[in-house]
Amino acid sequence: MALDDWPSPSVNVREAFNVREFGDPHGRPMLLAHGFGCEQGMWRHMVPAFAADHRVIVFDHMGLGGSDPRYYDAGDYGSLETYARDVLRICEELALEDIVFVGHSVSAMIGVLAARREPTRFGALVLICPSPRYIDDPETAYRGGFSADDIDGLLSTLSHNYLGWAESMAPVIMGAPEGDPLSDELAATFCRADPEIAKRFANATFLSDNRDDLAHVDVRSLVIQTKHDVIAPEFVGRYVADHLPRAELVEIDAVGHCPNMSAPEQTSAAIKAFL
Repeated sequence: MALDDWPSPSVNVREAFNVREFGDPHGRPMLLAHGFGCEQGMWRHMVPAFAADHRVIVFDHMGLGGSDPRYYDAGDYGSLETYARDVLRICEELALEDIVFVGHSVSAMIGVLAARREPTRFGALVLICPSPRYIDDPETAYRGGFSADDIDGLLSTLSHNYLGWAESMAPVIMGAPEGDPLSDELAATFCRADPEIAKRFANATFLSDNRDDLAHVDVRSLVIQTKHDVIAPEFVGRYVADHLPRAELVEIDAVGHCPNMSAPEQTSAAIKAFL
């Protein structure tokens, strides 16, 4: 099957992306998008904070979690633009307007791309630990936190030993020691992903460059940054906030790249204050 012919009676978008809803069906829609190698369950600690007055929607990116693998086309999912297209498909299917889009990690840029395509559909963007480009760019003095060799090595390791990469990187990404329950949960989630799909998503993620897209997104935005994030350091979050036309930066008292799991109360509080 393919999603290219959507909309079509033969394509059930809710089933394709494992869409689930919580909270007030008449409330302002809040769409939560998970990061690389993750699943919608990563939001479970934050959903209750918004369910009282929001229509909270979670989903799984194609090829991950409970999404329908029949719709995954390896040739189609080579860039973040495709994932942004999927977000807009979900928004159209559910008739979402004035959306609060909350994107973690790579989904922050997926949300930026979606908002650039259809700016009037989004009322606010919340970008948690975002990075528009992971690789340093010496020509422009941009710092992404990784050299080209760093990313080549990461992708090579991921390609040759995905499960080993997942188990070793989860504690680093989480900012917690090996054996910590959250690190173990993240590693288990990574390991549930199809390695081939994860490799393609990793290439789309870590080789992307969305710096030029930021200036074209005139949507009120919040950038949430943690301390000691090895994936998207503080200076990257500041860059995103500085280059979005209507953004503010908030640093929360949390460590690591996944505050939606490790610090859900602080993350939720920052979003509520912004809204």
